[in-house]
Amino acid sequence: MVDTRPSMPVYFMDIAMKVRERADCLGNKVGAVLVRQDRVISTGYNGTPEDVKNCTDGGCQRCRRRQEFGSGKGYDLCICVHAEQNALLSAARFGIFVEGAIIYTTLKPCFNCLKEMAQAKIAAVYYLHDWKHPDPEFQQQYDILENRIPGGVKYLSLDDPKKEWAVSKRELDLKDAEAR
Repeated sequence: MVDTRPSMPVYFMDIAMKVRERADCLGNKVGAVLVRQDRVISTGYNGTPEDVKNCTDGGCQRCRRRQEFGSGKGYDLCICVHAEQNALLSAARFGIFVEGAIIYTTLKPCFNCLKEMAQAKIAAVYYLHDWKHPDPEFQQQYDILENRIPGGVKYLSLDDPKKEWAVSKRELDLKDAEAR
């Protein structure tokens, strides 16, 4: 009998894509799945903290005034919690051990999320869509953090039928520019 099940990374990324459907952000809609010993231990999507008005309802100043902030700027004013952060925080909230876990995320982690993953001793990161800090000067610092993830930060090539909805125009434009 032939095994027709998807590979584990594809299976878990499919779950991350489903989780992101709960995301409430005017920029990227991101889902993340935290996996340990081939079991989902936590999920997260980006949005405002519990009981805080959602971005689409005007809850986040940064989202509401996106034209005033460049990409990667003003995170200190953003009230949203990123998908990867939510996955780690949900695990912590319920006392779930995360050291050595793998995270599957629909967008390559930002600098802060990668820093938190390194500190939590996440073993590997798989991502679906690329993200780059808009200021290339910070790439060296990002590389230092990437090297702290023992299994690496790896791109997973997979079709995303909701890419146009989930990924901001800036990220799609970057990917198109790199392809040329």
